[in-house]
Amino acid sequence: MSDEKIVIGVDGGTTAVKAVAFDLSGGIRATHHESVPVNYGKLGEAEQDMEAIWQGVASCLREVRAQCPDNEIVAIGLTGQGDGAWLVDRDGKPTRPAATWLDGRAGERVNEWTKNGKAEKVLETSGTTVFGGLFPVLYEEFAENDPDVLAASATHLYCKDWLRYRLTGERLTDYTEASRTFLDVTSMEYSQDMADALGMPEALRLLPPAVASDAPGGVVTEEAAAQTGIPAGTPVGVGMIDVAVTGAGLRAVDDGDGWLILGTTGFVGRLQAKAADRKSNLSMVLATGRGSQVLEFLVPMTGTPNLDWIRDVLGFQDRGWDEIEKDARSAPAGSGGVVYLPYASPGGERAPFLDTAASASWMGMSLTTPNSQILRAVYEGVAFSLVECVDTLKMGGDLVVSGGGFRSDLLCEILADTTGQRVVRQEAPEAGARGAAVLALVSAGAAKDVAEAADMLKTGMEEFLPSPEKYDIYRRTHEVFKAARKAIQPVWPQMRELRRESEA
Repeated sequence: MSDEKIVIGVDGGTTAVKAVAFDLSGGIRATHHESVPVNYGKLGEAEQDMEAIWQGVASCLREVRAQCPDNEIVAIGLTGQGDGAWLVDRDGKPTRPAATWLDGRAGERVNEWTKNGKAEKVLETSGTTVFGGLFPVLYEEFAENDPDVLAASATHLYCKDWLRYRLTGERLTDYTEASRTFLDVTSMEYSQDMADALGMPEALRLLPPAVASDAPGGVVTEEAAAQTGIPAGTPVGVGMIDVAVTGAGLRAVDDGDGWLILGTTGFVGRLQAKAADRKSNLSMVLATGRGSQVLEFLVPMTGTPNLDWIRDVLGFQDRGWDEIEKDARSAPAGSGGVVYLPYASPGGERAPFLDTAASASWMGMSLTTPNSQILRAVYEGVAFSLVECVDTLKMGGDLVVSGGGFRSDLLCEILADTTGQRVVRQEAPEAGARGAAVLALVSAGAAKDVAEAADMLKTGMEEFLPSPEKYDIYRRTHEVFKAARKAIQPVWPQMRELRRESEA
């Protein structure tokens, strides 16, 4: 066997799952991913086959092991998509497809909860704003429309918990995921009071024990070893929800630390000493398991689909992103007065403001407006949305960024120039898997704490310094951006109604 030890991070994403092997200096030694489909229904359903997700991860682990056949595996770390309903019976068999965080069948129920006080109770106890893919909302949906499924179910396991169960046979979760069910983020216990107030006192029976994310989560069983190629007895960590695990990989563990992620949606989060320190009633809060500390975060819907969309609109499908970004750079900072409101998500916007009717639009154009200004305005609009979240959470100091969207140098520069803060980007990819691997090193006893493990697996960082000249331009442009949004927001509902009528 090779003297080089490795740790494997598994990331159960929404559209793809992956496994990444890191050496204990943070270098990537092997990686493999598999696509996993999301099945959409006419009533807003967004479901996934839980067995298919497991098989995809098993395939990833086999491939990674094949690339590192002689290396000693110190541990397996886990992360994955959060929220939804992932139900299994007493034998560990799924009782239905997983309803994912994207599920929208309970949209009207969310509106009812907002009116009848249930949403307020959820926010008061767990620090979470309600939406269609939240487990308590889906539980009520199934209780009303599919009660036999709930009767047959024994445990609710989120994505990474389901993967751990298949690897180890252990039914566990961590505090970040428990915060998305019935956890009281002050007492760190499941709240019977919250369950009673929501009219679902029996729901707590489905919840597995919540433990620290860097705690041991069992070992690979003989059955899992046969499916994955990972030696039986290999330690498996408990892990953490995907939006939080990046912090572990970035060594963001102390109160005040924060980071940003840009993918399909955005993420702007900051660690707070306690839930009472939260800065916004539209934020979400996750207990980290480190005393009273919580992760407060905002999830704007204004992510990279905006960039994909403008690429298609301008007919640039055959052009690489480097070339597209070069075109955007040919326009001046501020895009010549063109403003893009990046609210293209069909579900509207939820941070730093809530408006389900929010719509995307360009403003300030004329017959002389070139494509380069239209294009650059999209980059600026996406960045401005993140800046508002940074301001809301009062994030000072360096802005640490991760995620596929921030591979764009231009986005990093606009973020730095608008905030006047240095932007720091992790050079190596696979931040989620790296964070999962960091936690696994602690759970396996290979590091004393998360900070030490993060130092072991750290990677280089790139810096983007703010331009004093552009700071003033972008601050003025951002003010125009907010004023334009305020002006058009009153007619968003009518626009949505016209869209629905045209699609009927």
